[in-house]
Amino acid sequence: MNKTENDRKNLQRSFFTRFLDSVEWLGNLLPHPVTLFAILCVLVVVASGIAAALGVSVADPRPANEGEWIAVNSLLNAEGLRRLITEMVTNFTGFAPLGTVLVAMLGVGVAEHSGLLSASMRALVLNRSPRIVTYAVVFAGIMSNTAAELGYVVLIPLAAMIFHSLGRHPLAGLAAAFCGVSGGYSANLLIGTVDPLLSGITQEAAHLLDPTYMVGAEANWFFMFVSTFFVTIIGGLVTEYIVEPKLGKFDPAYAEDDIDQQRMEGLSSIEKRALKGTGLAMLVIVALLVATIAPENGILRDPETGLVSGSPFLRGIVVIVAVLFTVLGFVYGRLAGTMHNDCDIVNAMAKSMSSLGLYIVLVFFAAQFVALFNWSNFGTVTAVAGASLLESLGLSGPGLFALFIVMCAIINLSLGSASAQWAVTAPIFVPMLMLMGYAPEVIQAAYRIGDSVTNLITPMMSYFGLIMAIAARYRKDLGIGTLIAIMLPYTLFMLIGWSLLFFVWVFLLGLPVGPGSATYYTL
Repeated sequence: MNKTENDRKNLQRSFFTRFLDSVEWLGNLLPHPVTLFAILCVLVVVASGIAAALGVSVADPRPANEGEWIAVNSLLNAEGLRRLITEMVTNFTGFAPLGTVLVAMLGVGVAEHSGLLSASMRALVLNRSPRIVTYAVVFAGIMSNTAAELGYVVLIPLAAMIFHSLGRHPLAGLAAAFCGVSGGYSANLLIGTVDPLLSGITQEAAHLLDPTYMVGAEANWFFMFVSTFFVTIIGGLVTEYIVEPKLGKFDPAYAEDDIDQQRMEGLSSIEKRALKGTGLAMLVIVALLVATIAPENGILRDPETGLVSGSPFLRGIVVIVAVLFTVLGFVYGRLAGTMHNDCDIVNAMAKSMSSLGLYIVLVFFAAQFVALFNWSNFGTVTAVAGASLLESLGLSGPGLFALFIVMCAIINLSLGSASAQWAVTAPIFVPMLMLMGYAPEVIQAAYRIGDSVTNLITPMMSYFGLIMAIAARYRKDLGIGTLIAIMLPYTLFMLIGWSLLFFVWVFLLGLPVGPGSATYYTL
């Protein structure tokens, strides 16, 4: 490679780095995340009053509400004040991620303080290529979505610890895991809980034109199967060539006091013995779980359908994980000599809870903002207005789908729930694109790309506060701008790369997005 080409590449790299630095600088001009959410609460209340006074509304696209309008609700009145005061506590306690995180961290705390996580990490990554570790973290994040929120509360903090123990920047590990768990939310090798949820909404929207059309949970499985490896590659490349170099060398001086640099020393004989004993305990527990879900009448299967899908096993996976980590952590602790009795378990749980102070405070204000935003109908009105704009542009082919994916990504910034966004916009997008000759399965696949990639940069994502709290352990002065600047390259490259994969798959190769899924639709 000649000098001119090297200079050009260095110029491009420095430009992108400067761009990310600008994003970080602008983002960090914002106040502390807790203060920001408090300010946003006030702004939503005031804006809702103004919008309601101006009569801002959109036609409701849902068939059951034909002829009705969705208007912005004013919170700047006595009723809004009464609702906020009476529901402030339940907004906080009912915020879904809060209970999930607290319960899971009880078990994770025992496993961490007994030394099980540290020993397991060293056994996992010792003598492994750093590159393999990077891609394994992203892949594990994608696959963790089959276990609901497990990736957020277990894998992301664990990935930061793994990178830290390897002498790499822990925020790079956090970013790689976050990319897989949240950015790759729709990709998976298996059919997960989101598939039947989205396909049901798509089918109802398709019935507006064709009452007999069926959309199964497997409608996007082929495309999402391949997307798993594609997102893993993108996430690994961005981590190694953009995010980690930009973060530079980790400085423990900016981390919390209890963050100690873990050296990658070989396992001692006691640790090896303890891991073997813990492995046997793991096999016993897994055998017990299999006995509850493998038989057709298993007690943890869905009692009505007899299926694993929607079963108590999947709905209670966080509790199962908490118990699993507690038992295995104590078994390891007893064998390794780091735990002796129930007091050690309680102390480990208490220490784990004490580390979540910032997260709990952040969640309180974030929960109020999300509740106010939902009460005001701003998210729904924005989604419907955006969909109507796309319809009015009259585009077709790849250009139409490119704009569709971008619009879904933008809407996702304010309406974070995949099912909530699709329930509102599917009745517009699905019939509109069906009339233009495209099958509902293809429309749904394109939607899932846009719905996933901006999860990484929106505070409206339910677990954004948790990610902030975990990252703050390694950089105490971390602000929203820093986290967004770290994750923005993933969003940009995944949006472009994943969209190109979709265009090649659908328009160039003409492959079905799932078993039996059509690409085109004719009336």
